[in-house]
Amino acid sequence: MANRMEGSTLSILTARQIASSSCRQSTRLPEPRPLRTKCSKPSTAFGNCWIRISTASTPFIKEPAVVTRKDFSPVGISAEEMERLKLEDGIRLHEIIKVELRTYARETGNRVVKPFLLVIARDTYHATQLVGRIESELFEGRYVGKVLQVDSKQTGADEDAMVKNLLAVEDVDNEIEIVVHVNMLKEGWDVTNLYTIVPLRAANARTLIEQSIGRGLRLPYGKRTGVVAVDRLNIVAHDKFQEIVDEANRPDSIIRLKQVILDPAQLTASPVTVISQPQLEIRLGIPPTHLLPDMQVAESDSPPAFSTPREQEIAQIAYQAIRRMENRPEKLPGVASLQKPDVQAQILQEVQAQYRPVQMEMDALIPAPDFAAIVAATTELVIQQTIDIPRILVIPKAEVKTGFRDFTPDVSIFGYDAPSEDMVLQHLRTHQQEILTFGRGGVDATRLEDYIVYELIEFNDVSYDDNADLLYDLAGQTVEHFRTYLTEDEIRRVLQMHKTAIAKNLHLQMQQHYWEEPVEHETKISKGFSALKPSAYTASATEPPLNFHVSPPDKTNMAKYLFGGFAHCLYSVQKFHSEAERILSVILDRDSLKWFKPARGQFQIFYKQGADHHEYVPDFVAETEDRIYLLEPKALNAMEDPVVLAKRAVAIKWCAEATTHAQSYGGKPWKYLLIPHTALNEGMTISGLARIYS
Repeated sequence: MANRMEGSTLSILTARQIASSSCRQSTRLPEPRPLRTKCSKPSTAFGNCWIRISTASTPFIKEPAVVTRKDFSPVGISAEEMERLKLEDGIRLHEIIKVELRTYARETGNRVVKPFLLVIARDTYHATQLVGRIESELFEGRYVGKVLQVDSKQTGADEDAMVKNLLAVEDVDNEIEIVVHVNMLKEGWDVTNLYTIVPLRAANARTLIEQSIGRGLRLPYGKRTGVVAVDRLNIVAHDKFQEIVDEANRPDSIIRLKQVILDPAQLTASPVTVISQPQLEIRLGIPPTHLLPDMQVAESDSPPAFSTPREQEIAQIAYQAIRRMENRPEKLPGVASLQKPDVQAQILQEVQAQYRPVQMEMDALIPAPDFAAIVAATTELVIQQTIDIPRILVIPKAEVKTGFRDFTPDVSIFGYDAPSEDMVLQHLRTHQQEILTFGRGGVDATRLEDYIVYELIEFNDVSYDDNADLLYDLAGQTVEHFRTYLTEDEIRRVLQMHKTAIAKNLHLQMQQHYWEEPVEHETKISKGFSALKPSAYTASATEPPLNFHVSPPDKTNMAKYLFGGFAHCLYSVQKFHSEAERILSVILDRDSLKWFKPARGQFQIFYKQGADHHEYVPDFVAETEDRIYLLEPKALNAMEDPVVLAKRAVAIKWCAEATTHAQSYGGKPWKYLLIPHTALNEGMTISGLARIYS
């Protein structure tokens, strides 16, 4: 975290980060995490659709995974016993996912998603039997009142109640966690919180896939989160495991591929990665680095700054010398300081020491280069093509005292059952295989509470010496919760497997009770200015950049276009995410001295969301005669969004610190503008927008 936070203004080197080096403990022993992955074979297209896209390139649906037990063989197992195993393991997975979803919601500040389990029955009589078994035989009746039977036999008030419960299954206050259905869930039942499917109806693998998995592919947050449990749909099919895997491997499997209809223009376009270099590097003749064969460099109309290869080489040496000076803000508080005589002399000395003339170069025939003139011209070009963006660091003046207040944790979410066997989950698209080891492996702790405490002290902001009493109190309350329905041996097995997830959830609850004594901070400037970073865009390989003065034909899909033709932009091409951004670029190109859309990492500003700090990348930065602006055009209905307001708060604070630094050497003040998209038209000016929205 410390590396991520360097240079930010809002949450830089917080008390937790400063104390982290002394908080880490070495009590925990690493445990192996088996992972086996295979690559899926390329697939062929359907005969009746234009194109099919793999789920790998569609991050808006869950990754389906088929589940069985490790080393499991269905031979000799009765149908009744098989049904019981699948139900038990499905419910175990359901309990795991409940915790993972709750933990993810706490960690990110997202809404809580309540998952449910879908059981597919053979017929109405079988569904009634299953409901009775789940509520009375499994897990000591913990699911009484939490199972909903859905079939066509119910009528009148019973049917109304059934439909009402079914439609409310995503509501976190709805008690239903298991839905048992008999082929009644038709089109129109639109849910995103289905995470586990237990098919108990006789069917071949293709039928199971087509009729079951499609119901649970939608993601609750609209896109994949990167957290495996949150992004995965589980199909518990011990007896059909290999059949489903084989079916998913078929070239025409709907699991691996989905149908997407594209318009003809999209079909003929070939996307590539386009590298947009800063105009400064282009004029100095510096080629982009780390180019792959399928990447393109955006063309530029900017002429080279130097006419001969020798002058260009000397200019590039001078530029690298300037780059090394960025970290000396006491000497170079802003880019204009490069013109100081002593700085020019230092650059000139470095250039003369590093330049090596071409072998066999004859002084009598080729005059010696005018090093001083080239250094001066290079310096002037750097000043013209740079905006003074300081790197700001805020650190406390004194030792920061922190801690956690005592509190009663919410342990009701922990509904784990004692595992009895290992379970295997195989992702149908990627063939990646996960093994859930139920109650095996790891090091036995002396006390049950130690499993949790050892995990909690792995967090950087948790000091064992300062918080031991609280940690054992939290762990003790958690263990006591498990004692209400598990034996001591069962609790040990639960903790061996789930200690990390339990500790993560408890740690997130601790965040709400964190305290930190107020302390004065001081601002440190580690750089007075910094070079611009190259940008990378995905664009068509055949279509040239559009004129940014002209609105594109499809304004609903702005991100597919590259724009060029700028007069004052510090890059040759840019991408815009909305029509409002394009209009603002027209205003900036007309009214500012220079402007650009910054790449990630250019500003190092961070804002807090949940328990995490995220980088804030402003949409635009522009310099005028008397001021430098950070500008953020935003949809009118998003102006009060909590994330937008959090970004605004850290940006305003950053601008205040940058202004203080600028005043120390006579630089320009900074101002942040959050602008609703409805306010933007080409008749507006930067100064007019600043009067209204600063």
